[in-house]
Amino acid sequence: MKEGALIRFLVVAMPAGLLFLGVIAMLKTHLSTPEIPLDPNEESRLNASSLNRKPVNREGLERYLTTLTETIGERHVKKPENLEKAAVWIESTLGGGNIGYPVERQAYDVDGVAVRNLIAELPGKSRRDEIIVVGAHYDTIPGCPGANDNGSGVAALISIARAMAGDQQERTVRFAAFVNEEPPYFQTDRMGSRIYAARCRSRRENIVAMISLETIGYFSDAGNSQKVPEGLEGVFPTSGNFLAFVGNEDSRYFADSARGAFKAETGIPALAGAFPPEVAGVGWSDHWSFWQEGYFAVMVTDTAPYRYPHYHKPTDTMDKLNLDVLTKVTRGLEQVVKTWANP
Repeated sequence: MKEGALIRFLVVAMPAGLLFLGVIAMLKTHLSTPEIPLDPNEESRLNASSLNRKPVNREGLERYLTTLTETIGERHVKKPENLEKAAVWIESTLGGGNIGYPVERQAYDVDGVAVRNLIAELPGKSRRDEIIVVGAHYDTIPGCPGANDNGSGVAALISIARAMAGDQQERTVRFAAFVNEEPPYFQTDRMGSRIYAARCRSRRENIVAMISLETIGYFSDAGNSQKVPEGLEGVFPTSGNFLAFVGNEDSRYFADSARGAFKAETGIPALAGAFPPEVAGVGWSDHWSFWQEGYFAVMVTDTAPYRYPHYHKPTDTMDKLNLDVLTKVTRGLEQVVKTWANP
C-alpha cells in the first residue's frame, strides 16, 4: 500500500473502529445483566450465619406469630409506631445479631410516614446472578392483628430464612418483607412490593421467579368449608384442607413446579395453575407487583376469603390457625425454594 493510501486508510478506519468499539461497550453496559459485586467477607458471614441455622419448627413459628400479632398487634401507616416495631423486629431477627443475614432497607415515605421493605440475601454459587425472591407482607389492615393475613406468611418467611442460613444454593435467594400490601396502597405505586419490583427491573436484575407467601395458616377438613370462586367450579375442592399455587399464564411452569415439590415433601393436598386474572383474588398479593414488571411470580395461599371466616377482621388471631399444619406447610415451602434455587 502506498504511503498516501495508508494515511487515508488510517484517517478513516481508526475513528470508525473506535466508534464501533464504543457502541459495543455501550450496548454491553446497557443490555447485559449487571454483575453482583462480591463481598470480600462473604465466606466469614456465611460461616457465622450457619451457626444459627435451625430446621423449621412449630415453636419458632409460634414465637414469631406471638410477637407480630400479640406483642405488636395491628401494623399499618395509621399506627406508625406499630409498623415501625414490626420492621425493627423483622430486621433484628433476620440480621447479624440473630440469624446473621445482612439486611437491606428500602425506605420511602408515604402520607408523611417513613416506611421500608427489608431484604435479606443468601448469595448463590455457580448461578448467583439468577435470583429467587421469597416475599411476604408484614402490614395489616386497621383493626386487625393479622395472624393469618399475613403473620403466617412472615413467620414462614423467617423460618425458611433461618433453615437456610449460610447454606448457599446454586442461585441467589432473597427473603423480602414488604410493607403496604393492604388497602389503601394495594395495587398502587406506593405498595412496597411494587416499589421493590420496579427497582429490580430498573437495575436489570435477573429475577428468575418470585413466590409470595400469603395467608397460609388456616385449614379445615369439614365438608363445604371451601368456597369456590365463580368460574372455577369443578377445579377447587369443597373442603379447605389444601394449599393453592396461583400463577398467571406466563408463570404456569413455576406454579406447577412448586406444587410438585410441595406435595412430594408434605403430602398435603395442593392445586396449581394459571388462573384467569378476572377471578377475584388471583392478583391479591405481592406477586402481582412482579407480574407488572414481566417477572415470573406465584402466590401460595390457603385462599383467604374463600375459606377463612376471619379474613380482614379483628378476630384474625393466633388461636384460629392450625400451627401443626402451618409447620408442615412451611417445610414444604422451604423445599419449593430449594427446588427453584437448584435447577
